[in-house]
Amino acid sequence: MTTRSETAEAFRITIAVRSDDLDVNGHVRGPAYLAYGDHARWACLAAAGVDPERLRARHDVGPVNLETMVRFHRELRPLDQVEVTCAFRWGDGKTCRAVQELRAQGGELVAEVESTFGLLDLTRRRLVADPANYWRDMATHPRLLGL
Repeated sequence: MTTRSETAEAFRITIAVRSDDLDVNGHVRGPAYLAYGDHARWACLAAAGVDPERLRARHDVGPVNLETMVRFHRELRPLDQVEVTCAFRWGDGKTCRAVQELRAQGGELVAEVESTFGLLDLTRRRLVADPANYWRDMATHPRLLGL
């Protein structure tokens, strides 16, 4: 997969660990890491000026997640804050990858989240070709998306 994200601006968001993110051992449970990644991706899209409702209204497409993988490196605990980055890797096909790092307050890598997603044509129920063109068309700050 080729990448167009060499000129992307770094997107970062800090998220506080909430009590309902914890498991019985007192550290952050696995699904919370996925939620942190999801939240950061949506926040990045919003910062880039992409409105999913406008995307649907203008192109009749919507984002669809096809696969997500988490690599855990260390635990997060109560009262921690985690910085989540978001970078997009665009190729020539119908999908894109979001690559994210979650870091503790001291900068230590906590986890990595990688997601493969595309844009679904909501009428035909098929992935559209070259989704980067749709995102670029909608974004007011496309560099945040690596475009």
